[in-house]
Amino acid sequence: MPPIPLPHTPQIVIYYQTQHNPDGTPCSILPIITQPNIAVTHVNLAAIHLNDPPGNIHLNDHVPSDPRYHTLWAELRILQASGIKVLGMLGGAAKGSFTRLDLDDATFEAYYIPLQNLIRERGLDGLDLDVEEPMTLAGIIRLIDRLKTDFGETFLITLAPVAAALMSDKPEHNLSGFSYEALEVMRGKQIAWYNTQFYCGWGDLSKTDGYDFMVTRGYPADKIVIGMVTNPGNGSGWVPFEILQEVLITLKIRYPGFGGVMGWEYFNSLPGDRDKPWEWAAFMTRNVRNGLPAVAQDLPIAKASDEKPIQFLVVDEDPRSPQDAPVPKSFEYYSDGSVEE
Repeated sequence: MPPIPLPHTPQIVIYYQTQHNPDGTPCSILPIITQPNIAVTHVNLAAIHLNDPPGNIHLNDHVPSDPRYHTLWAELRILQASGIKVLGMLGGAAKGSFTRLDLDDATFEAYYIPLQNLIRERGLDGLDLDVEEPMTLAGIIRLIDRLKTDFGETFLITLAPVAAALMSDKPEHNLSGFSYEALEVMRGKQIAWYNTQFYCGWGDLSKTDGYDFMVTRGYPADKIVIGMVTNPGNGSGWVPFEILQEVLITLKIRYPGFGGVMGWEYFNSLPGDRDKPWEWAAFMTRNVRNGLPAVAQDLPIAKASDEKPIQFLVVDEDPRSPQDAPVPKSFEYYSDGSVEE
């Protein structure tokens, strides 16, 4: 008999960009394995930038070998030893990395080889491609193919499109330039999932419509990991926990292959904020990874206050397709060392 397939397990992905406190001490990521009842699956280390000239690679504002990162690399090895996959995040709001990888073959090699060396030197389990600048479809395919050739099929490749890019092929709804629909058709088997940004005006996690529409467009549910800001200070579109819980439970019931969640970013995640940023992961573990009863009335009630319990969302078997998303204003991420108190 063939082996019985294991049930799908939603991902819990944490982006880890602000790695230091205001006083310069490390913002430790280890509580996600030392605190109880947390089941994070992946940590995306942000953000790797390919600068001029070739070989000038930065992790945020410093070279990866800078002494300020000694604790960081040691802690990430501990996470990996504990079963958590660690990916590097390439790109993001700071433009240039993908433009340089989208040029002729000789230029691609010049910028790619140092990136390849960094992945090997630090033993990264994968790469998250956060393309927030124009890039050709041929260019992103070349990069994906090369990563798979160099690091094998077990090497994780994820992408981080804005939610609107999976709901529409209009250029104004996409920061990446290429069509994600076309990429999924051509290289979907090499892409583990999409860390989809439902924030900063590109999507809305206060309801399930956007996710529903992505599935109706043909994206597999297990490849849509819904992304959220973990604190209103990290960008617009933060959703209160009592509403978010309704959405998560509805999606998990409606889609047995629900892809999971990702949070931007770790250091000030609510409800614990800077003092206990791991509490966001504990909340997600309870609501995403733990089993859910079959009927909504058996579910525990989350409370927005001590007085008013929140009623859970009724599962709608006939989701409506949203209209085209509006074009949001430009926005910025906050890099390590630039977060204002």
